[in-house]
Amino acid sequence: MSTDFGWWNRDPLEGKYQVRAAVHGGNISWERKQGHHTPWVPHAPTREDWDTLIVTAERRVPRRLISPRQFAAIKDLRDQALS
Repeated sequence: MSTDFGWWNRDPLEGKYQVRAAVHGGNISWERKQGHHTPWVPHAPTREDWDTLIVTAERRVPRRLISPRQFAAIKDLRDQALS
């Protein structure tokens, strides 16, 4: 089962867009969409996107929406991607 995380970003050039990160097993996929009726397209995550993902995932651990093991896997994915 995959775990989805989503939030909105605002860029001065591109405007407001929605970002979605889906974590499934040891893989992560990033997608974004600009408007309500536009399709999801692949997204290259920035360091700020990774930071937002970690903060969002960290808030889900105490509520038991994700396990500490899943959170550790997300942190490992971030470390691999940013190194």
